[in-house]
Amino acid sequence: MTPQRVSADEPTTRPDDPLRVAVVIGSAREGRFGPTVAGWFAGRVADRAGLRADLVDVRDRAPGEKLSRADAFVIVTPEYNHSFPGALKILIDDHVTEWHAKPVAFVSYGGISGGLRAVEQLRPVFAELHAVTVRDTVSFAHPWHRFDDAGGLLDPGDAEAAAATLLDRLTWWGAALRTARATHPYGR
Repeated sequence: MTPQRVSADEPTTRPDDPLRVAVVIGSAREGRFGPTVAGWFAGRVADRAGLRADLVDVRDRAPGEKLSRADAFVIVTPEYNHSFPGALKILIDDHVTEWHAKPVAFVSYGGISGGLRAVEQLRPVFAELHAVTVRDTVSFAHPWHRFDDAGGLLDPGDAEAAAATLLDRLTWWGAALRTARATHPYGR
């Protein structure tokens, strides 16, 4: 089968370009903790050669361009009432093709469950959008006591290790799927 041309409105990348990772702040509430967690995680992305972080906020007026350019996503989500925030669902639903054939990983936070119930509800949503979810996660139970005023972790050991594993998997999927999309655009 002959590879199809990429249309002019699709971003083009070279295999040696850094993988663009959109780190999505999933909460829109006043006084939210999401920017602290997302900022910490974006720092982990920036520390990696071959990766580039772009912060996307559900409060952004026009996040579509950043989502379209992304090779991979990290959704930073709290758990609200055993689920994920409504503002995050709106962002996901308003941008359908941006998620196609791309990996999605999760960093969650909340009470005793660390936001993992929100993550489990997000997995089938992204499956419906033809995205691949990464099994490994980073979760913070009661994160308000785990970060200092500057957004750094007070005891980074376990979280740093979990973030490293998540980024290893996300990088693999991101590179593999970017190559696949370049060779044969998804859904065409």
